[in-house]
This record gives sequence, C-alpha cells and structure tokens, in this order.
Amino acid sequence: MEENLPAQSGSPALAARAKAIVMTPKAEWPRIAQERTQPRQVLMSYALPLAAIGPLAGLIGGQLFGVGVLGFRYHPSLMSGITSAIVAYVMALVSLFVVAFAANFLSPKFGGRDDFAAAFRLVAYSMTAAWLAGIFSLILSLAIIGLILSLYSFYLFYLGASPVMGVPQDKAVGYTGVTVVVVLVIYLVASALIGAMSGVTGMSTAAALAQNDKATIDLGELGKVSVDGNRTTITANGHTTTVSANGDKATLTADGETVNVDLPQEK
Repeated sequence: MEENLPAQSGSPALAARAKAIVMTPKAEWPRIAQERTQPRQVLMSYALPLAAIGPLAGLIGGQLFGVGVLGFRYHPSLMSGITSAIVAYVMALVSLFVVAFAANFLSPKFGGRDDFAAAFRLVAYSMTAAWLAGIFSLILSLAIIGLILSLYSFYLFYLGASPVMGVPQDKAVGYTGVTVVVVLVIYLVASALIGAMSGVTGMSTAAALAQNDKATIDLGELGKVSVDGNRTTITANGHTTTVSANGDKATLTADGETVNVDLPQEK
C-alpha cells in the first residue's frame, strides 16, 4: 500500500519518497500524515542511507581535491578523512533525533499534537533536501550551492507542520522558526565537534577536550552549549536540553521531560 511506502525496503521506495517530498511536497505531506510508520523503520529504510551522502561525498572529495581551511587548501590523510566522515554521519543521525524531539516538544505550544513518531517523520522527510544536497560536498567550490539548496528543507518542514503535527496554519511559521533556531544550535555544535575530532577546525575546543574532557561554547543570545564526554547540554532562553548516550540508549531531556531512544544496533 502507498501509505506504507517508507517501511518498504530497497532503493525504489526510497527514491520514490525522496522525489515526491522534494518535487511535490504539498501533495506528499497529506499522504505522510496518514502513515503510522515508527521512527526505527524510517531511520533504517530512509534516514540511514540518505544521511550518508554528505559524509561520503566529503570523504571522497577531500581525498581527490583536498579541503580548504581559512584560505588554505590541503589533502587530509585517509584516516583523518574517514574519522571526519564517521563523526559527521553520527552527528547527522543524532541531530535527527534531537530535532525530532524538539519539534515534538514545541508542537503543543503552537496548537499541535504531542506525537514523537509523527515528529520524527516530519523531520526525517524534511531533511531530504539537505541530505541530497550533501552530494555537493564532493567539490569544495560547490559546497555553497549545497548549503543554499539545503535551506529548502526548512520550507519542507513548514509545509509539513500542519498536516503531520496538526499545527494551525497561522502558527506554522512561528513553529518552524523556533525549530530552525534549534537546528542552527545543533549545526554549530556539530561543526565544533567535527572540527575538534578531525583536528581541522575548532582547535580551542579540541584543546579543552584534551585537557578536561569538557568544553563550553558560548553562542551569545542563543545560550551556551556544553560538551562533556558522551553528554551535550544546550541552554537557551532559560530552557535546558540534554542529550546523553550510553551503550544502545540515548536520553533526551528538556525542561524535566525525558525521552529514551533505542540506538540502531549493528547486525
């Protein structure tokens, strides 16, 4: 059945959904709103392969054409490239869960539903454009094009907010805007972590981690981000969100509300 499309395995179903959500989102979101696919199914059959596009393209491009940092260009070692790709991939998947949690947490405040599975579908399918745009990481000079195209994901999220989460249309812009702030904070955190892990950027953060296994990033009016081992804490506008990983579990906590997520296991 069409409503179970994302639960199917294989590239044809994935390609059909990705094409539909990018090319005809206004028609596709009502179909998605009728689905009951659980986060694990969406993760395994859709998010995992698409989220790998950017890290793989960056790895290949770095080895073939090099990368640029502060106006300089160099070719990273293969091990450094692989490490950066793995960290970027893991952060993309962690970000998916964190943004989905935030989207679900914020939805009732804008008149929508409290439904984590629906929020996960909304975020995962909205990120399709950004994941596909990751292919431009292959060539450094085209990276800006990928960044611009990835902004289309915010528009996709806006279109899906009402049919998927039940957010009233007149509040969809505000709901999207607040969620975008969360995405930007996560992007800054991810960039700092990837740079620290690869040794390419974020040298001050890397030094702090090396000495204390802890680092704090001040984002000005957005708040602060603290990284301590397997735990990341985001404080913004008096609200604190904590993400921690322990074995096969991830715990997301915001304002006293906690969600436990099972991380995918290797087979």
